Amino acid sequence: MAAVSISPALHLLPLILLFLLATNEGATLNITNQCSYTVWPAIVPMGGGMQLDPGKWWILDMPAGTAAGCVWARTGCIFDAKGNGSCQTGDCGGMLACARNGQPPNTVAEFALGRFNNTDVFNISLVLGFNVPMEFLPMPAQGGPDCNKGIHCNYPMDYSSSTLTCPTGTNYQVVFCPSTSGKVEALVLVYLIIFEFIFLMALFCIMPWLIYKCFVSIRRRRQWRREMAEEELGELQGTPMRFTFQQLNVATEQFIHKLGEGGFGPVFKGQFGEDIIAVKCLDQTGQGNTEFLAEIQTIGSIHHINLVRLIGFCAEKSYKLLVYEYMPKGSLDRWIYSRGDNTTPRLDWRMRHKIIIQIAKALSYLHEECMDIIAHLDVKPQNILLDDDFNAKLSDFGLCKLINRDKSQVITRMRGTRGYLAPEWLTMQISEKADVYSFGIVIMEIVSGRKNLDTSLFEESMHLITLLQEKVKCDCLVDLIDKHNATMQVHKEEVIQMMKLAMWCLQIDFKKRPKMSQVVEVLEGTMNADTNIDHNFVATSPASYGIAGNVMFSSPPLASGLSGPR
Repeated sequence: MAAVSISPALHLLPLILLFLLATNEGATLNITNQCSYTVWPAIVPMGGGMQLDPGKWWILDMPAGTAAGCVWARTGCIFDAKGNGSCQTGDCGGMLACARNGQPPNTVAEFALGRFNNTDVFNISLVLGFNVPMEFLPMPAQGGPDCNKGIHCNYPMDYSSSTLTCPTGTNYQVVFCPSTSGKVEALVLVYLIIFEFIFLMALFCIMPWLIYKCFVSIRRRRQWRREMAEEELGELQGTPMRFTFQQLNVATEQFIHKLGEGGFGPVFKGQFGEDIIAVKCLDQTGQGNTEFLAEIQTIGSIHHINLVRLIGFCAEKSYKLLVYEYMPKGSLDRWIYSRGDNTTPRLDWRMRHKIIIQIAKALSYLHEECMDIIAHLDVKPQNILLDDDFNAKLSDFGLCKLINRDKSQVITRMRGTRGYLAPEWLTMQISEKADVYSFGIVIMEIVSGRKNLDTSLFEESMHLITLLQEKVKCDCLVDLIDKHNATMQVHKEEVIQMMKLAMWCLQIDFKKRPKMSQVVEVLEGTMNADTNIDHNFVATSPASYGIAGNVMFSSPPLASGLSGPR
């Protein structure tokens, strides 16, 4: 459907429809008044006009051959006794100008119905003076306007002039004060679409900024809470000294003097004031600072003469560092392994015996003299440090809990070092007795002057514990004594007794191993080592670990729980 409609907003624009072509067919005009006031439409040349009250209509048949005509609305008409009228708008007696008190026509439709290629053509122009809204459109028929029944109408709108074309035979209607509700709704819809587009564009531009601000706010809130928790923990008595990362960076000269690589991260030498320190940079612990600080407080409360003293710590962002006392002689491994030359420093038997006793006392303290059992889980010569007088101190104690609080990680990530692991690691049934097994291996390395696993040797001698198993069966333990140290040969009987203590510690069934306090008693001569032991030190089946075959292995108890001393 095509239509010409003028809204009240254009109340100063008249509508003139000019039908240019002659016609051989007639047409019907349905003239309807939808105004709230009476209209007196006038028709020329079909004659005169009539009164059209609100809501009424007038059907006008225009015969074929009609060349031109006018339809316009008159309002505010007053008629005298002779029928002569005077209107506020319109004319008098069909003229375009009133003889008395009238006004020129303000709403005019001039038409000529013609036939040209089966088409009615209307030229439309808008000029000043219009004050009664009027609409010209195809006449509705059964099922809707004719143009919706296959008849195509074309109406290109233009405010100055335009043309409407419909096929010949189409009937039309002229509506005064046509309804504007549909137009208002359309206009509202347009405004809503525009508003929604602007809103979405603004939202699209603002949302990233809002998300960023929200993220920053949450991060700052978490940082504030973390700092408050750290500050509270840092103020607790017994907590080791807290360093800033910058302080340790300066103390270690940007971490350039590397002392070694521990199981939990590299260790660097530094100097803080007049004290020489050792700074361990922990690998990713998977812990927040609050949990880390709680562990530090616990470790800081553990004091023993044969444990390396924790001086302080650093917890900034992702940095987690531990500051220990510096042990000038380094780790035990550099003093016991023979390299086949005379440049390697040698420890005599008395020094080695003293070191074994001191490490046994350190483990006994961790296992039996703290509120909870503390399993080191990485006992080896590299974690045994020596001071200037070759007094031994155990390092890295408790760090297994710092690194792995989650029990599930104990299952998937084995703690310790290859060559020092107890057989039960394969079943994850871990207790402090795993340290006893590792301590037995350390004894054998100290007395033999070699590593447990030495790939530089022939295959039959590569594994020290397998070799021990063979030598004890043929009563040839003396063959395992360090041949590069004369004092070891002089005290070979004591060394062999030390080997027997090591064999007690190396029992595959962990329940048959001694407690570390018993080991200390044997070393101090107050008790004898158990001689009713199994001399098979290499595990061949789960049953040999001291675990029934029908046991279903599950998450092990964490044997590295930390606490303060009793």
